[in-house]
Amino acid sequence: MSDLTKTADAGRSETGLKTRDVVYIGFFAALTAICSWISIPMTVPFTLQTFAVFLSVIILGGKRGTISVVVYILLGAIGLPVFSGFKGGLGVLLGSTGGYIIGFIASALIMWAFETFLGKKLWMYAVSMAVALAACYAFGTVWFMIVYNNGNDTPASLAMILGWCVIPFIIPDVVKIIAALIIGQNKQIRKLVNND
Repeated sequence: MSDLTKTADAGRSETGLKTRDVVYIGFFAALTAICSWISIPMTVPFTLQTFAVFLSVIILGGKRGTISVVVYILLGAIGLPVFSGFKGGLGVLLGSTGGYIIGFIASALIMWAFETFLGKKLWMYAVSMAVALAACYAFGTVWFMIVYNNGNDTPASLAMILGWCVIPFIIPDVVKIIAALIIGQNKQIRKLVNND
């Protein structure tokens, strides 16, 4: 490694992150955007957004992974088309399904907390992702109920909303958790990103 590379790598931003960390955070924010554009055609189509969020935290660790999720959402908030269906803007976040996107921050924070207190073990990641997914579902469902029912004369029940927004996605999301666990435990990827 050249002196120039060492100097750049050793340099820290005001947030205490190394230049390399900033690059990886940007990369995983971009990966999340790409995964949100990939729609899997099923009875209820789904994207790979959740998979990218989980993978970001597993590979980058709690702090950097959470920052990458926040960066992704901020990019969408300012209007870049990083959300599902190549959408962007505050209108998406403030819409009925925006709570599920904002819920990704809660998911990342929960995974970070598990990692901090229980370490980087395979079972810990599995449990933390299950809890993080449940939190995202809960936050998004409450958000959907408030926004949807405020804008419609016929309010939707909790059972209806769960049937629209949660139940069809449980099995695909479990598959995403398994995929994130498998890829996230790859020693070569972890060594590259974390310089272990």
